[in-house]
Amino acid sequence: MKVTALHEGSYSVDVSKKFIPFDPLVDKASDRPASLFIFIQPFLVETKEDLILLDTGLGYNDEKGASILHQNIINAGYQPSDVTKVLMSHLHYDHSGGMVLDKGGKLEVSFANAEYYIQRGEWETAYSKKSTSYKTEIFDVLQRSGQIHFLEGDGKINDWIGYEVTGGHTQFHQVFLIQEDGEQVFFGADIAPEPEQLQRKFIAKYDLDGRKAMELRTEYGEKAILNNWICLFYHAKAKAISKVLKKGDAIFIEEVKG
Repeated sequence: MKVTALHEGSYSVDVSKKFIPFDPLVDKASDRPASLFIFIQPFLVETKEDLILLDTGLGYNDEKGASILHQNIINAGYQPSDVTKVLMSHLHYDHSGGMVLDKGGKLEVSFANAEYYIQRGEWETAYSKKSTSYKTEIFDVLQRSGQIHFLEGDGKINDWIGYEVTGGHTQFHQVFLIQEDGEQVFFGADIAPEPEQLQRKFIAKYDLDGRKAMELRTEYGEKAILNNWICLFYHAKAKAISKVLKKGDAIFIEEVKG
């Protein structure tokens, strides 16, 4: 398997849930009080059968009006039309915005040749109007496309792609494990968003159930060590593609370089 991080950039987000580009070399955190500062990077996984996209980022366009996500895929040596599967951990805007393209104010599906895999419960939660983190105008476009596969609970998409509903971050948040030729790639999305979160225990306010999310990070961190997983960290500042190692009682993050 070949894994590529599609770095979309760093952003600040406050209670308005607006994601504003943040360049730490130019911008000052003090100018954006009460903000969370995050990095965003979807991932591509190339297998013998598929080109898989794991979550889709914010879906922003560059100054020329071109999709940043599409350009990142091209820079990685592929075409957006090569993507065959889009696996969605959950549907918060910073993970789902890139499911569609904004072309002059008109939205259309970003990956015309791909099937989108989404937990049905997460889809229904998004339409419940209980959280501004969901942008249902995106989902309306996707619903009309006929490209959605709704998943129910835990299971397998095929012999090499498995999924588990974790809850914790959202009620129906899910994680993925992709296996091929003895390699295993784990995508924990917002249950394991940064490698440092596997090294220390804390309860995050941005999780629906912070204590459960904390416990899940420990659980998946132990599985990653035991099974030698390649872990993909969606919100990592560094070491977005890494392995988790344990030496004595200490946990170490070792970057995997292509």
